[in-house]
Amino acid sequence: MKKIYLIRHAKSSWKEEGKSDFERGLNKRGKSDLKYMAKRLKSFDVMPDLILSSPAKRAKKTAIEIAKIIGYDTDDISFQDCLYDSSYDSYMYLLESLNDKYDSIFIIAHNPTITEAGERLSGAILTNMPTCSIVCIEFDTNSFKEIKEGNGKVLFFDYPKKHDIS
Repeated sequence: MKKIYLIRHAKSSWKEEGKSDFERGLNKRGKSDLKYMAKRLKSFDVMPDLILSSPAKRAKKTAIEIAKIIGYDTDDISFQDCLYDSSYDSYMYLLESLNDKYDSIFIIAHNPTITEAGERLSGAILTNMPTCSIVCIEFDTNSFKEIKEGNGKVLFFDYPKKHDIS
């Protein structure tokens, strides 16, 4: 069995004028939501074998904070250029390139592609993955190369606004 946790980065800041999209950090709500969602993962003993993240600042900060809270070594996070401004095909190429020694992975990236990947891999209608949302998809296979569109099963779809965290 393989599990993929698709995680959209936490809410980003638009305050700093002149910053490129790639350089935008997290805003106050994003930081709060991120801690809450990471603690939820920890409370359910979710620990990936590998964390893959977009190198964009907001995704990178999301990946590092989640790793710290759940106890994953931040030095082992793999920042993948193909997860920024990417396509569904980029996700599939990345999945097919993974070593099958990993059973559980986090992919931390951006809309609209992360929502598209969740929908296409699972066949579920997610409509939109809000910031800091997590969808866990399980595949009845022992190889990432065998993952095909629509053959995953959504185990859960969680996001901050489902909870009263104000």
